[in-house]
Amino acid sequence: MTSKLDQLRAMTTVVADTGDIDAVRRLKPVDCTTNPSIVLKALGTPMFADTVKEAIAWGRKQSGTPDAVAAAVADRLAISVGAALVELVPGRVSTEVDADLSFDTKASIDKAHQIIASYKERGIGKERILIKLASTWEGIRAAEVLQKEGIDCNLTLLFSKAQAIACAEAGAFLISPFVGRILDWYKKSTGKDYTAEEDPGVLSVRDIYNYYKANGIKTIVMGASFRNTGEIEALAGCDRLTIAPALLEELAAAEGTLERKLSPERVTPAAAVSLDEKTFRWMLNEDAMATEKLSEGIRLFAKDLVALRNMVSKELAA
Repeated sequence: MTSKLDQLRAMTTVVADTGDIDAVRRLKPVDCTTNPSIVLKALGTPMFADTVKEAIAWGRKQSGTPDAVAAAVADRLAISVGAALVELVPGRVSTEVDADLSFDTKASIDKAHQIIASYKERGIGKERILIKLASTWEGIRAAEVLQKEGIDCNLTLLFSKAQAIACAEAGAFLISPFVGRILDWYKKSTGKDYTAEEDPGVLSVRDIYNYYKANGIKTIVMGASFRNTGEIEALAGCDRLTIAPALLEELAAAEGTLERKLSPERVTPAAAVSLDEKTFRWMLNEDAMATEKLSEGIRLFAKDLVALRNMVSKELAA
């Protein structure tokens, strides 16, 4: 019998949420997603030891303040991880705009242009890259501009339907609703354990998927941040799912029939909604889970970005 992973591949585009080169070679995902946490972890492995040395040597030749040079080296390292992944996957690699720019539309656009230019210097076209932006109002507005320029975006840290609707209106190429982090919040809030069919994160993605398909929205729904394979199986048929290597391995070893849960042919009518800034912010404010998890996610990514820059600063000073 074919594994559940192979069955999943037949109905969903499987993406790896990792910077682990060996895992990508082994598991053969179509795309890869990265974030500051993943980049930091990847750079701590022997695989990227020479990459770090090269970037530090490059940094020592740059002018500017120590902080500016450290930030430039950190950017170079993030692109190096992304470039290594591009060589291994047939599709795209997501690279994240700095989390501390999440509330600055212009700076996010400028950073996206810089990321695309850095990949171009390595012979990698924008068609192989997705720019990851936090699903804040400002991040969504940045995506709207970038999409019109032909730069495809992945709107991340998405926890609510309001965010999903605003992303669709902006013409975002792809959204990444965070299934596991939604579950985390509800488990902590209620003290309850949830089955896959009750999982609030699963139900949120199903609702967004249904809204998009019912209204002919082309934005891709890519479930992310999974805590167990049950959540993944409950979203079989979703456009894409980005999955950590450990859970991909579990699915590869699992047998049994995998039932398709989502299909564009099986949707229920959903009235289309249009959101201005005031309505978006109010709806997000009224959703305690989404508000808290969005803020927390930005803080965590910013913390790992600072950790990467601090690591670089120490290497530059050594």
